Amino acid sequence: MAKSKKKTKQYYRPTPAAEAAPLVNASTQRSPEKAAGNGNLILVAGVVVVFFLFWYYHLLVLTQMTDLSNSLVMPDQMIGGYTVEHIEALRQAMDSDAIGQLNYVHKTAGMLFPLFFALVTMLAVNINTHRGPARWFLWAFPVIFAIVDLWENRAIDVLFTGALDPAAVSLASTLTTTRWILFFATAAILVGVIIASFVRTFREKWELSKKGLL
Repeated sequence: MAKSKKKTKQYYRPTPAAEAAPLVNASTQRSPEKAAGNGNLILVAGVVVVFFLFWYYHLLVLTQMTDLSNSLVMPDQMIGGYTVEHIEALRQAMDSDAIGQLNYVHKTAGMLFPLFFALVTMLAVNINTHRGPARWFLWAFPVIFAIVDLWENRAIDVLFTGALDPAAVSLASTLTTTRWILFFATAAILVGVIIASFVRTFREKWELSKKGLL
């Protein structure tokens, strides 16, 4: 009687190298160049939003507020500051609805603009500068600008409630002038960092093209 042959199952045992190899999803890998490209796209979108908010807040809404103030300029737009006489004239020219409108503008566009402007400038600095004291120094300007701008909004609103205090006018006027100085400094940082990044990228591509690598 013939003996039946038993078939033994062969099991695959992965080698140690195969066991140690991690599963990599190529779609999730991100090169530094791709990460920088995504950051630049966000930066471009942020700059567009900042331009729109500046136009809407300073050039449209605050300019149209002169229709409610007998053509008197809003304190926010007076780079050199303002006097007690100017605020007194505004208080007499603006009724409660106009004052409420100015307060509403400060709580909406007046809050969004400095916050977006500061964040976009900090993003530009973060993308295009190395870590270190220089980055923190450049970050300080947009941060202080946002703080002073929001403080100024509140200080101006106070001028239209209760008795007019010359000290409050002096504080608000100082904040307005300081805010504009910080605004120009922050704008210079934003534009300067973007231009420096563009020049650096252009030089790198120019050198690569000269070597025939592009």
